[in-house]
Amino acid sequence: MDSAVIFDVDGVLLDLTPAEEDAFFLPFAQRYGLTGLSRDWDSYRVRNDEHIIAEIIERHGLPPQDGEALVADYLAILSSGAVPPRAIPGAAGLLKRLSGKRRLGIATANLLSAARLRLLASGLWAHVEALAFGAEGSGHKRETVARAIAASGLPRERIVYVGDNLNDVEAGLGNGVHFIGFSEDATRRQRLAKAGAVHVAGDHARTADLIAALLT
Repeated sequence: MDSAVIFDVDGVLLDLTPAEEDAFFLPFAQRYGLTGLSRDWDSYRVRNDEHIIAEIIERHGLPPQDGEALVADYLAILSSGAVPPRAIPGAAGLLKRLSGKRRLGIATANLLSAARLRLLASGLWAHVEALAFGAEGSGHKRETVARAIAASGLPRERIVYVGDNLNDVEAGLGNGVHFIGFSEDATRRQRLAKAGAVHVAGDHARTADLIAALLT
C-alpha cells in the first residue's frame, strides 16, 4: 500500500465521554484524595496524558515514581469494562472501507495502552494497530504524528492525518502531510478552518470522500 491515513482518537474515532474523563482522574482521588483537577486538557503544559500525569504529580508534591501505579490503576478501570467507550458514528465503517487500500494508524495524546483498550472494546483496534503511536515517550501532538509518519516510510504527500483539535491542525500542517479537520460540531469546524485546516468534515462519509480526493 502506497498511502496512509493516520487518525487522532478522541473526537475522530471515539467520543471521550465524561465517564471516561472520570476514569482518568479517579486514581488521583483514590490514592491521594485529589479532586477538582482540571478537565481542560489545554490548561496543562503539554496536552499528552503521560505529561499531564507527571504535571499533576509535580504540582502536588507526590512521589514521581507513583506515576506507574496511577497508570496501572487507570488501565485497570478501563479493563474492567465499567466505562464502555463510544465510537464516533461512521468510524467503524470508514476504517473498514479503508482497510486493505491504505495503511491505517493512530497518533493520539492518550496513553497508547489506554487507547488500545478503548479501541479494542469498540472493535476498531485491529484496523490501526500496525501504525499506532500514543503519549508514551512522546510530547506535543506534532511529535507523535511525526513518529507515525516516520514509521510509515511513505512520502508525506501520500499521508493524510485526521484530527479534531487546533493542535492537530498544527501537527498535520507542521509535518507537511494532508490534514482533514473533523468534527460533528459546526462551530468547531469553523475554528479548525480558521486555524488553517483547508479540508474539514462533519461526518465520516465526507472524511472518506476527502481522503479519496487527496490520495488519488
